[in-house]
Amino acid sequence: MAKTSKDPGFGHGSKLGAKRIINTDGSSNIVHINRKSNVNDLYTYLISISWTKFFAFILLGYILINVAFGLLYTLIGIDQITPETGNFMTDFLHGFFFSAQTITTVGYGGIAPEGISASVISTFEALMGLLSFSFITGLLYGRFSKPRASIHFSDNMVLTQFKNGRALMFRLMNNRKNIMIEPEVTVTLSISQKDNNGNYKRTFYNLDLERRNITYLPTIWTIVHEIDSESPLFLYEDKEIVKLDAELYILAQYHEQSFSQKVYQMFSYHFDQIKAGHKFVQSSSIDEAGYTILDHKLLNKTVSNRETVL
Repeated sequence: MAKTSKDPGFGHGSKLGAKRIINTDGSSNIVHINRKSNVNDLYTYLISISWTKFFAFILLGYILINVAFGLLYTLIGIDQITPETGNFMTDFLHGFFFSAQTITTVGYGGIAPEGISASVISTFEALMGLLSFSFITGLLYGRFSKPRASIHFSDNMVLTQFKNGRALMFRLMNNRKNIMIEPEVTVTLSISQKDNNGNYKRTFYNLDLERRNITYLPTIWTIVHEIDSESPLFLYEDKEIVKLDAELYILAQYHEQSFSQKVYQMFSYHFDQIKAGHKFVQSSSIDEAGYTILDHKLLNKTVSNRETVL
């Protein structure tokens, strides 16, 4: 008989149509309210966002700072750095480009501050530029040096025949070319059901796996949970399993050679991602030269149990 486990930190409360807690990319789907923020949150956010957003923020900040200083130079009198033209937009552009030269410490020499006000402002801007680019350099180093797992999970799970019974399976592989050292997987099942009072509640189970860890992984690992008498899914038929309001929460960890330390990655599957009566296609083969060929496109490939895979 299946034994329930303690709350892994997600909480037992639930409701009909509740969204998943862990997204497919491993990020949290929790909405925080009334949370106090600090400067450290900004650093964590900037090294965690995508490269596109990161460079977009840098470009936006660079433009806004130069616009602000360009307006400031124009308002105090653009004649303190270059002759005034009488056209506000032209004078502003002169101030904008002078600001860009100052904040980056390029200093082409075409224009230079002559008045006291412009000199004070440009001195402060140069200091601000040094600090800003130092901060950006630190962020770039943090983004490159941050240990990250690069595990690709199959898009779906399969519910298929296994030995003399059934099993729930999914696959994972390393997106990098190096070998995953001592990979280990922990799988928690969460089933949301209505209790006697009409309230929905999550029940958690630690799933037994055919293999929870291996020595190393150069290709693809199929994670297998056998649905035997000890499984929480044993009393359900296949058609009932795929209709359950249930999720698998997966924590994968391994030693990453690139960073020389252990890295972690989370993932989740909802039970509407189950393909019942299907099996995974063999994704690796050996070529004529004797090399093992791993086809990344076949990670998600499945066929019906009634089909023959050549």
